Amino acid sequence: MIIVTGAKGQLGGDVCEALTQKGISNIGIDIDDVDITDFPALERFFEKNQADAVIHCAAYTAVDKAEEEKEKCFLINTKGTENIAKCCKKFSMKLLYVSTDYVFSGKGETAFAVDDEKGPLNVYGESKLLGEKAVTENTDRYFIVRTSWVFGEKNTNFIHTMLKLSETRDTVRVVCDQIGSPTYSRHLAYLLSRMVGTEKYGVYHATNEGFCSWHELASFSLQYAGKSTNVLPVFSKDYPSKAVRPLNSRLSKKSLDKAGFSRLPTWQDAVKEYLDKIL
Repeated sequence: MIIVTGAKGQLGGDVCEALTQKGISNIGIDIDDVDITDFPALERFFEKNQADAVIHCAAYTAVDKAEEEKEKCFLINTKGTENIAKCCKKFSMKLLYVSTDYVFSGKGETAFAVDDEKGPLNVYGESKLLGEKAVTENTDRYFIVRTSWVFGEKNTNFIHTMLKLSETRDTVRVVCDQIGSPTYSRHLAYLLSRMVGTEKYGVYHATNEGFCSWHELASFSLQYAGKSTNVLPVFSKDYPSKAVRPLNSRLSKKSLDKAGFSRLPTWQDAVKEYLDKIL
């Protein structure tokens, strides 16, 4: 039995589907089922629902809003994760924690290795890094999987937003100096469902293969969708946001290779598969 937090979210929902397809019994939970920031309630839930592992997808992910709701962001991403880690330790469950490239500084042009120096640029990144620390300090049987630029069918995402904008605009402006890897939630979910069944504990990076800018992602997606909208490149400094975004979100997958896990398909193939499903 696997318990999946954030089951109503983009990744959590896909993880539940992937587990079910593999014939693995699972329980998907969200805030309506149990509040991960309420430790006594969480403890009671896990005591009642004995499981082999928890895949922790629940998170506060509103990056800009987190700058104003710092306390709430840390409560969910850090304290909530600490509560889950403690319960996993108490009830002898594995823990797979989904983290983010935002734990890094975003400097340079090379892909970050799992053990590179951290240096989050915003509140969201800080909260997720402290979530990682809560995992490593409170349980032993854990996987930490950092990912980036996640998109999927269940929630609004960057590609979906670009498609909506293309319906009413002839031109859109998209930043061209932030580089990373788009990640299709379905592809990531399949990897997580395989990983949690192993004993290959540690820290991993998992995204679709290849790097691009947000501008390149928008251009590719709109072109494949048959849209004629013109996509103009702009620099981050000309498109300010409340939260500072990393310019370099590249992640090295060497840890996946070393552990014998298959890498995900290219981001181009992932985008095509996604668009074929929703169009």
